Amino acid sequence: MGRLVQNHSTHIEGLIKWLKKIAENNDIKTVTPACLSKTNGKGENLRLKVTIKTNEGYKLLARKGKLVQEVFLVTNLNEIEISEIIKKTNPKSFRRKKGC
Repeated sequence: MGRLVQNHSTHIEGLIKWLKKIAENNDIKTVTPACLSKTNGKGENLRLKVTIKTNEGYKLLARKGKLVQEVFLVTNLNEIEISEIIKKTNPKSFRRKKGC
C-alpha cells in the first residue's frame, strides 16, 4: 500500500478521495499531487490521464473544469497497468446511470 503526500493546501475537488483509492494498490509506493493551474476547457467531470514517464514512475494530469493539477506516481508499473488502476478506481464508474 502506497502513501498519499499532501503538501499543498489546494486540490481539485474530489481528487484526494480518488488518489487515496489509487494509493491502496500495493504496487504504488507514493502518490503526490503537485501544482494546480488554470487552463482553457470546460470538462465537467474529474479525469486523470497518464502523460509522461519519470525517473521513478509516471506523471498524471487531473482535469476538472478550467483547473488542471499534476500528480506524480512512484511505481514500477507500466502505463497500461496504471491506466487500468485509474479506470477501476474512478469514482464515476461506481455511480448508477440515470434511467437504469
